[in-house]
Amino acid sequence: MRNITRALTGAVAAAGLVFAMSAQAVDITGAGATFPYPIYAKWAEAYNAKTGVKLNYQSIGSGGGIKQIQNKTVNFGASDKPLTEAELSKDGLMQFPTVVGGVVPVYNVEGVASGKLRLNGEVLANIFLKKITKWDDAAIKALNPGVALPSAAITVVHRSDGSGTTFNFANYLTKVSEEWKTKVGADTSVAWPAGVGGKGNEGVASYVQRIKGSIGYVEYAYAKQNGMSVATMQNREGEFVKPSYDSFRAAAKYAEWEKAPGFYEIITNEPGKESWPIAAATFILMHKSQDNPAAAKEVLNFFNFGYTEGDKMAEKLDYVALPDNVVKLIQNHWSNSIKAKDGAAVWK
Repeated sequence: MRNITRALTGAVAAAGLVFAMSAQAVDITGAGATFPYPIYAKWAEAYNAKTGVKLNYQSIGSGGGIKQIQNKTVNFGASDKPLTEAELSKDGLMQFPTVVGGVVPVYNVEGVASGKLRLNGEVLANIFLKKITKWDDAAIKALNPGVALPSAAITVVHRSDGSGTTFNFANYLTKVSEEWKTKVGADTSVAWPAGVGGKGNEGVASYVQRIKGSIGYVEYAYAKQNGMSVATMQNREGEFVKPSYDSFRAAAKYAEWEKAPGFYEIITNEPGKESWPIAAATFILMHKSQDNPAAAKEVLNFFNFGYTEGDKMAEKLDYVALPDNVVKLIQNHWSNSIKAKDGAAVWK
């Protein structure tokens, strides 16, 4: 698949993701999270080939996606930060998850190959708190015996836009660092103690690739497709694990979707020796009462295609597809929650 960073430059970044279609096909629009962009792009390409339907998806960050669906300027919003039932109710929204992936620390450290840098939650938090400022700091060296760490300054790279990737990264840090929890917290935007900001996962990836001595965080597909160096992380059980489909799936199995009100579920720092500690689900937001039920039905058709025919596409990009029982819960949620103005169910 094409280089994600380059693909989102110029006109495409401004206009969003657009796939050609016939004049008769339904046009559906969405905006939000950059985290799931690679898999939504892949699904959209396949769905267009099968149905002729076009998806125009603007990869603008979770904060922007929430605002656009609240303002009814798109058919669906996308966010990696789930909304609470109270937040959903305030705007007449419902949400459902699509896939699970992983947020990964990426770095540009001379002489340290991908996977050779080991970090734990405390050290990662202290780097982003600006308490650790050199790569040969004693705390980093203690985790990396035998690794030649340079005496170089660390440049932190973070998101500049409202981001669900930021929310999940910061949420993880609140669970492993009391200082991060009290001083910074977790949201789509936070008051960063240090660093430079890049727009979208692609912006962070671009900065880290260019700045020697830098560290940032992106969704794994961006790191993998751009050949970036990714850190090995110590998880809740004390095991060092690499980001992968298997480690994301190991964390995802602890999600209790059937018990989660409004599908509100955060899966950072889950138990399990094989679990990646910064796993995350990504979500779709739609209005319960639909002014355009035909477009809403097509949105649901698209995501149903992703659930039923897109599993292998997701796995190739290291996203974890949701199990069949969870898909059934989601489909029932569609039937019960999304209605036309006359009260008829959009999904039957």
